[in-house]
Amino acid sequence: MEAQLHAAGQLGLEADANELARAVQAEVLLADRLRGQAGAEVRVATLSGHSFSGSVGHVGSSWLVLHERARSILVPLAAVQLVEGLGRRTASETSAGARRLGLGSALRALARDRAEVVLYFAAGPASSVATGFIDRVGNDFLELASVPSGEARRASSVRSVLAVPFTAVAALASARNDG
Repeated sequence: MEAQLHAAGQLGLEADANELARAVQAEVLLADRLRGQAGAEVRVATLSGHSFSGSVGHVGSSWLVLHERARSILVPLAAVQLVEGLGRRTASETSAGARRLGLGSALRALARDRAEVVLYFAAGPASSVATGFIDRVGNDFLELASVPSGEARRASSVRSVLAVPFTAVAALASARNDG
């Protein structure tokens, strides 16, 4: 009888431990999961049908950067359909700085660097893209100066300026800058 009580107690402890582990897991954000994969090779598919493979670079509160050979891909987490290739690691602590780095912060960095980008739209055909330079970044939108591919951003080369809500962005690709 004493052995049965001990066994029942052990089962209760195991059940409590499992429940605690599930509760802790329920608090994990996708961004934290991705931060734990820094440098790992993954494939990200977006809701719009675009797919990108590369190593996990920076991860902000609502975006991640994948590094391919010649380019970096900025993907808003809201546009992600799935991530394939995650290992077991999860970032245990997220700095307050990383929590504050929203999509606007990442886009402002691209604008500051005057990086030419390819914008993949979140809706429409998978071939729906625009090329240009980010001129401005507002609270919930960006302005993309559309120029012929390969040309520098000059007033005379701007064909149009597109105001694009963040919700319409599936991804942005830019030349990789490891400097």
